[in-house]
Amino acid sequence: MEDTKLDLRAKEILRTNDRGGYTVPTAGLYPYQWNWDSAFVALGFAAFDIDRAWTEVGSLLAGQWPDGMVPHIIFQRVDDSYFPGPDQWGTTTSPPTSGITQPPVAATIVRRLHDLEPAKGRRRAEAALVALDRWHEWFATARDPAGRGLVAIIHPWESGRDNLPDWDRPLSFVDTSKVGAYERRDTQHVAADQRPHQHEYDRYLALVAFGRDNHWDPAAIAAGSPFWVADVGVNAILLRAERDLAALAGALGDSDIADRATRRAERLQDGLASLWSDAAGGYVSLDLRREEHATTLSAGAFLPLYAGGVPADRAERLIPTLRHWLDAVRYGVPSFDPTDPQFDPIRYWRGPIWAVVNWMIAEGLAGAGHADLADRIRVDTRALIRQSGFYESFSPIDGRGCGGKDFSWTAAIWLAMTAPAPVAAVA
Repeated sequence: MEDTKLDLRAKEILRTNDRGGYTVPTAGLYPYQWNWDSAFVALGFAAFDIDRAWTEVGSLLAGQWPDGMVPHIIFQRVDDSYFPGPDQWGTTTSPPTSGITQPPVAATIVRRLHDLEPAKGRRRAEAALVALDRWHEWFATARDPAGRGLVAIIHPWESGRDNLPDWDRPLSFVDTSKVGAYERRDTQHVAADQRPHQHEYDRYLALVAFGRDNHWDPAAIAAGSPFWVADVGVNAILLRAERDLAALAGALGDSDIADRATRRAERLQDGLASLWSDAAGGYVSLDLRREEHATTLSAGAFLPLYAGGVPADRAERLIPTLRHWLDAVRYGVPSFDPTDPQFDPIRYWRGPIWAVVNWMIAEGLAGAGHADLADRIRVDTRALIRQSGFYESFSPIDGRGCGGKDFSWTAAIWLAMTAPAPVAAVA
């Protein structure tokens, strides 16, 4: 399909998945509003409808909890095609939400929207600025109570990279003895060999039950959650978001938020440095309960480049690794090391390519002076979509589409890469 037709198809997907002010990732498989999906959707809408982009951001931030958290799912309508639904989460919000969060890319996207039309977007940017500052402050307090500069996730779903091999060992300590019978809905929409295994789902639900039984109280969760892990992806994305929030606050004349965001960024920069593993040759996640680093590399290893500030000696080790990965597959960037025995080219986050991760890695590479690699990744991303369409993810081996079809954030990234917003420098 020629690119002009793909442009039209991408816009059509976003409009079709629009549910009236918020966008679902795809019909059937994900029938609600997801956190970082909506942020990327706004990036896509910005290529042709800036007002609709701002509406997407507003509907996401409207689900913010009183303590500042922005949940990973907002159950805007009742839909039995997804499990676990509102009853399993047991939150008391209206509309119901999940009890966890997701990678905080929103501040980076909001800065992009503001920079596109500063005067027209000022009012909405100011409203978003306050909500984003509250969310980032929640991360700093609820998820880093020890002040070490690393925010924890309490569920693999919070990483956005659900079944990453990084989580195998931390999840092995989660007790599933009280998880009763349940019916998965995901495998009714997508082939089972592209989804997490049953034993992983049992642990996902045990962690949901732990949070629900503790009324989603941050202090109780910090003290006792069996899964308490510093994900390199979430920490790098938050660091970039803090820098973008500081720059946005400066542009809007809010020195207080700019100062807070800058201080939080400085703490995160120090913390992120501790996720470097000489043994693995890159940035890896850390099980904070056991002080154990992951021993293998995922695509998250390259996201500190997106955050900015990677020391030259570490960048010099990351770049050859990325080139080695790209030489090992037909398309990049696989979500997990393609030379590792655990690599699986079609099983969710154990190998497939995700357009949103490619977008972040390419942004980071361009900002770090590696324009050739950034262009290679953008070319591969567009080639995958030309070959297979707007799938949720893609095999790095043969380019086939995996997961959900007509996926909103894949359509959004196509539009962002072919009609990109101005590149905002990392502040």
